[in-house]
Amino acid sequence: MKSKWWQGSLFYLLILVTILALAFNLFPMDKGPEKVDFYTFIDQAKQGQIDTIQQDADILIGLKSKKKIIETSFVGSTKELMDAFKEANINLSNNELKFEVITGSFDWGSIFISFLPLVLFGGLLFFLFRSARGANTQAFNFAKSRARLAGGNKPTVTFADVAGVDEAKGELEEVVEFLKSPQRFTALGARIPRGVLLVGPPGCGKTLIAKAVAGQAEVPFFSISGSEFVEMFVGVGASRVRDLFDQAKRNSPCIVFVDEIDAVGRHRGAGLGGGHDEREQTLNQILVEMDGFDSSTNVIVLAATNRPDILDPALLRPGRFDRHVVIDQPDINGRKAILEVHAKGKPLGENVDLQVLAKETAGFSGADLANLINEAAILTARHDKKQVGMQELEESIDRVIAGPEKKGRVITPKEKEIIAYHEIGHALAAKMLPNADPVHKISIVARGLMGGWTRFLPTEERHLWTHAQFEDRLVVSLAGRAAEEINFGEVTTGAQNDLEQATSLARKMVTEYGMSEELGPRTFGRREEMVFLGREIHEQRNYSEEVATKIDGEIYKLIQHAHEKAKRILSENKARLKLVAERLLTKETIDEAEFEALLKEPLPALEAAPVSDISMSA
Repeated sequence: MKSKWWQGSLFYLLILVTILALAFNLFPMDKGPEKVDFYTFIDQAKQGQIDTIQQDADILIGLKSKKKIIETSFVGSTKELMDAFKEANINLSNNELKFEVITGSFDWGSIFISFLPLVLFGGLLFFLFRSARGANTQAFNFAKSRARLAGGNKPTVTFADVAGVDEAKGELEEVVEFLKSPQRFTALGARIPRGVLLVGPPGCGKTLIAKAVAGQAEVPFFSISGSEFVEMFVGVGASRVRDLFDQAKRNSPCIVFVDEIDAVGRHRGAGLGGGHDEREQTLNQILVEMDGFDSSTNVIVLAATNRPDILDPALLRPGRFDRHVVIDQPDINGRKAILEVHAKGKPLGENVDLQVLAKETAGFSGADLANLINEAAILTARHDKKQVGMQELEESIDRVIAGPEKKGRVITPKEKEIIAYHEIGHALAAKMLPNADPVHKISIVARGLMGGWTRFLPTEERHLWTHAQFEDRLVVSLAGRAAEEINFGEVTTGAQNDLEQATSLARKMVTEYGMSEELGPRTFGRREEMVFLGREIHEQRNYSEEVATKIDGEIYKLIQHAHEKAKRILSENKARLKLVAERLLTKETIDEAEFEALLKEPLPALEAAPVSDISMSA
C-alpha cells in the first residue's frame, strides 16, 4: 500500500517538474545579453559601459561587473580583433578594460537545462507504460477467482464451536474422515463424495458448520459467494470457476465452499423471456468441474442455500452433490446448547437459567440466539452491571421478538385501558383452555408496532398439531377482541393482527390440513412458483366455485365458534378479567408468577367467579 502511494506521488511530481522545465526553456526569466552590431559594441566599450571583453570563438561578450551586458559577432582571428581595437583607439593595456579569451569551455548549466525536459519526458513515458502494463495485468486478473483462502494449519472454528445441529455434524464428520484418511475408504472401493449441499433457513449456521468441517479436517478452505462468479461480461463467471477449481486441485486435500449457490445454480432456461447466458455458462462450468474430478483428487465442494427447490436438477444428482444435509431450526435441546456456546466468556448471574431461555425462544435460529446473548450483554453494560442477569436476557428476548420499548409513545388513558383488557383477554383465555400454552409475561408497554403483547411459554417442543390444539389457538387469538366487546361494548383496530393470524390458521386447517368435517380429508389449491423469481406468485384453484363457497363457510364456522367460545369464557370470568386488568394498568408488566397469584386472589362475594371455571386452570 505504501509503495503504491509513493509511486503515485512520484508520478505527479514528475509531471509538475516537466511542465516547469518546459516553461523555463520556452519563457526564460533571464533574457541574456543584448545583441548589437560590432560598431555599437566598440562605442559602448569606448564609453566605459563595459569593463571586460570576452572572446568565445566568433562571439564577443561585453561584461559589466561580471554581468553580461551586450553581445556581438566577429569573424576573424584574435590578432585581427586587436588591430580593430587599436584602430578604434581602445587601449586594452590599462586596468579599466580587460580582455579574455575563452577556449574549449562548455556551459554545463545551459546544457542541463536544455536536456532536462527530454529526461523528464522520458521518465513520464516510462511511468505511463508501466501503468498501462499494470492495467493490462488487472484486466487479466479480472477473470481470476475471488475465492478467499483460509489455511488449515491453524483452525479458528471446529465442531466444538457448533451446537444444536448434532445430526448434521454426524453427517459431516464422515467428510472430515474422508479428507483425513481417504485410504480407509478407497481400500474398500468407496468413492469420496464430490459435494455436500447444506440446506436450511437463514441464520441456522450453514456457513459456520462449513468452516468447522475445514477446521476439523485441518485442510485449506476456499470460500466464495455464488454472486461473485457473475459479472456483466459473458464468460467471466466460467473463467473464475475454472480458476477456482485449478487452485483447489493444487492445494488438495481441501474444501471449496460456495455460499448462496442459488445465485448461479437456478434452473437453466427459467428466466423470463429466455435464459441468462452468463449465469448459465457459469453453472455449466460448475457442472463440468464437479463431474471432472479425478478419483485421486481430494477436493470436496460444500454449498449452502435456503432455496433447494429452485436449483437445477443436474446440480443435485449423485456424482455432484452426493449428500444433502438439512440444517433446520434448533429444538429446545439445541437452543440450550447454542446458548451455552455463545454464553462462554460472559459473566452470567446466578439466577440465569438457560433451560428456561431455551423454552422461551421457540422458533429462534442460531443467529437469533447469538444476537440475544449479545443484546443482553449490551443492556448489562448500559445498566452499569457486572454480570448478565435473567432480567437482561428476558428483556433481550422481548427486543428480538418485538423490538425495543417505546415508553415515550403518547397513549391516552382510555387507549391504555383498552390495551390492558385486550392483553388480559388473551392471557385469561389461555389459562382456561387445556391445550393452550402457559402465560409467561403480559405487558402494555409499546414495542415496535404493538401497543401491548402477551408472551407464552410452551411446555414442550411440538412437531404435530391436533384439531383441538388449533381450536384453542383460535380462541386465544380472538380473546383480545372479545374482551374489548365485553368491557367496552365495541371493538377497535387493535385486533387486526389477531384476526389475520386466526383467518390464516383457519384457512390452513380447511385447505391444507384436511380438518373440515364437511369437506373431508382433502387439500385445496396448488401454489405455483416462478423458479427464476424464487417466490410464490399465485395459487391455482383446482376446485369449483361451489367448493370455494363451502371453504369460506367452513372458515367462517371455525372463527365464529372460536370467537363465541372466547366471549363465553371471558363473560363467565368478567370479575377476574377486571381484577387482573386493573393490576396490569398499575404495573404495566406482569410476569407468570404474578399472574398466577392474581388468579388465586379472592374476589368480592357479589363478583366471585364460578368455581367450575377457576378449577379449569388447574
